Amino acid sequence: MYRYDEYDETIVRERAAQFRDQVERRIDGSLTEEEFTPLRLMNGLYLQLHAYMLRVAVPYGTLNSRQLRQLGLIAEKYDRGYGHFTTRQNIQFNWPVLKDVPDILDMLADVEMHAIQTSGNCIRNVTADHFAGVAADEVEDPRPTAELIRQWSTLHPEFAFLPRKFKIAVTGAPDDRAAIAVHDIGLQILRNEAGDIGYRVLVGGGMGRTPFIAKTVREFLPKAELLGYLEAILRVYNLEGRRDNKFKARVKILVHETGTEEFIARVEAEYARSPKPSVQADPAEVARIAAYFAPPEYEKLPATSDAFAAARKADPAFELFAATNLFPHKAPGYTALTVSMKPIGAPPGDASADQMRRLADIAERWSLDEMRITHVQNVVLPHVRLDDVHAVWSALVEAGLETPNVGLITDIIACPGMDYCKLATARSIPIAEAISERFADPARQREIGPLGIKISGCINACGHHHVGAIGILGLEKGGVENYQITLGGEPGTNASLGERLGAGIDGDAVPGAIERIVETYLNLRTGVEEPFIDTVRRVGLDPFKPALVAPTPEAADALA
Repeated sequence: MYRYDEYDETIVRERAAQFRDQVERRIDGSLTEEEFTPLRLMNGLYLQLHAYMLRVAVPYGTLNSRQLRQLGLIAEKYDRGYGHFTTRQNIQFNWPVLKDVPDILDMLADVEMHAIQTSGNCIRNVTADHFAGVAADEVEDPRPTAELIRQWSTLHPEFAFLPRKFKIAVTGAPDDRAAIAVHDIGLQILRNEAGDIGYRVLVGGGMGRTPFIAKTVREFLPKAELLGYLEAILRVYNLEGRRDNKFKARVKILVHETGTEEFIARVEAEYARSPKPSVQADPAEVARIAAYFAPPEYEKLPATSDAFAAARKADPAFELFAATNLFPHKAPGYTALTVSMKPIGAPPGDASADQMRRLADIAERWSLDEMRITHVQNVVLPHVRLDDVHAVWSALVEAGLETPNVGLITDIIACPGMDYCKLATARSIPIAEAISERFADPARQREIGPLGIKISGCINACGHHHVGAIGILGLEKGGVENYQITLGGEPGTNASLGERLGAGIDGDAVPGAIERIVETYLNLRTGVEEPFIDTVRRVGLDPFKPALVAPTPEAADALA
């Protein structure tokens, strides 16, 4: 894991002290709310529907046990006993009191954490594949690249006040697990024909009211040119991005309105004019960063574990977990274990202070003191010996974190919705809870197979509904919550946007509609090997459209 240097430490401490002074002036009336708003947003502090919300940065999703214990303490001392993992691999607290926020920032600084650039019109927290460094299909670990971008972008004077927020994601594998195609900039690490490592550069992806899949602007960018090329992209955007309309101020709109070829030409011209970045990456610093991400010293173990195999055979509940929540590891005898933060009937992504402490203990004991927050709101323990998986599972059972549903229909992404967010037009959490309860049976979940449901409580798409195999968008219609359903979205390697199935429906009707969509899929698929998304792409939307209409009581009785 990366460790702060003296520059990181100074930046974070000075920012916390500055904000303490600003909060004091807001409380005593020296600053109006209008004057205070841009200051708090620079420190990750939002004013939500009922209270302030503080969003804490977790660069590329990586945490150690000391940091997670501190987050648990903050949740217990300054919130209502829990935190919420987000789709940006961050954590946010929904109930802090303004006067306490400076103390929270100081506590974060004590464990090399902060809330810088988690809000505002700047380069946000850089995200990466949550299996970075352990995935066997990886060309190169993307975390050193993500850390280099973090250092380059943090408080970058030229890009502190962009037309709108700006998001970057990096993957090091051909199987995109970082959703790079729906980011302002997406980077895929690859090798060219000569065997050199570089980047495929995508620009202009995003969701919200105008969703787009990103366009490739460079098929291969040499590694040494990364920061200069990123600056060229951002300069073009900063100069030409729409500032007259915040809904059209994203780089995706600039790419769309300019045209991909013309946008590329402008970026290349800017890069040719100034190929060296204004903030140079010292080769010694690049090497220092990379050294922190060197693989740990794994034990030399056999590829299989007799103890693991015996436990699977002896315990049906453990077998369900092992069949779903494990990911192949490049080191023999190890696995990457995903802890689902989606218990049946509970808000997706929430973790109590006690659960944070328990996860920290588990990671310290069994995962080389490391965890990853995923963009699907789960937690990964990346370095677990197969021999230890049953012990980890037993500890998760005690913490109420053993849900065996990763990648299945109840592993739902949902934004906070109208329960918390002042921008939301409908609730998300109750819809997610109702769907997970409808499909709670583990055997049924496995019969259905991989199926991603994503729910947003407004058009801003914080729940990523556009790229859900089943997407649910909550809106307000005539004073009533109304939900549109889309099918066919995917965030990964074959990224696509879902298409609207039909007219919106009431919230109470959503679980039944999802059930009918699933039953239609089960009747149409060519076999258990064909996942939902492939069936939708093969047959189109028409066979699923009747699912939006609930059967009459007479028809239901006839079917029964």
